[in-house]
Amino acid sequence: MRGKLITLEGIDGSGKSTVAERLQKNPEIQTLKPIFTREPTRGTLTGNAVEKAIQSDTDQLAELFLFTADHAEHLAKVVRPALESGKLVISDRYSDSRYAYQGMTLKTRLENPLEWVKDLHRGWTIVPDLTFLFDIRPEVSIERCGKRGEQSKFEKLEFLRGVREIFLRFAAEDPERFIVIDAFHSPEYIEKEVMEKILEFLSRN
Repeated sequence: MRGKLITLEGIDGSGKSTVAERLQKNPEIQTLKPIFTREPTRGTLTGNAVEKAIQSDTDQLAELFLFTADHAEHLAKVVRPALESGKLVISDRYSDSRYAYQGMTLKTRLENPLEWVKDLHRGWTIVPDLTFLFDIRPEVSIERCGKRGEQSKFEKLEFLRGVREIFLRFAAEDPERFIVIDAFHSPEYIEKEVMEKILEFLSRN
């Protein structure tokens, strides 16, 4: 039986990575023996290339193809084998982040960048079974990222407003897959909510 793919999405500073780390230590979910992963991947040739591109003035299209290559490697080496083995996979960021972020990044380069990026993935990517969208106002996101001292080129107010709008559009278009989480709550509260939703989802499927 094929496993299930659950993804955590949201703009920078939404707290999804914090919750992903908390879930890895959650004894309740550990009984399910999930595979925790992320995009960009860590410690891989493609993941390292993406991280370097994010930190430099890489051409926007070149950056997209690096992200896409990393996604392909992630699918081949981690996601697909785990799902075929019937395992639960939980990924901190996945293809929806690429659609939303690169959809914004390329809006001055392409006529319909969002659909163009999505078309690039059709036929070979794996659509998640369940996606948690950690929703937060970009103003709060910027404040949180500033406190971490880790602001990247993607963490600009107008840019994040556009990314958030795309994420919310995805959720509205596919309410069966997306669960929108109010990311303004504490990590403890959100972890509990996400855990409950995961168990509820798995009990139905």
